[in-house]
Amino acid sequence: MEQRNNSGAIFKNDNKKAENHPDYKGKVLVNGKEMEVALWVKTSAKGVNYFSASFSEPFVKGEPQITGTLKQTIIHESNFDNDDLPF
Repeated sequence: MEQRNNSGAIFKNDNKKAENHPDYKGKVLVNGKEMEVALWVKTSAKGVNYFSASFSEPFVKGEPQITGTLKQTIIHESNFDNDDLPF
């Protein structure tokens, strides 16, 4: 199925095993970039139901994932030669 730009599909998460797992998940194509979307059904203090949303890069098995906070990569001096630096 070809996805049109600035559109997507979201489905009920039948694999939800914990309260912090999203109620709905899907994929969207925004400005030519594929993103994953997760939705949680929430209730406001006034009793109004709404969706809380989170967008992330698509998961690729074997690649390091960055979620929520910036993760730092530690480079040991033995991994590179200072002569390779452009400055």
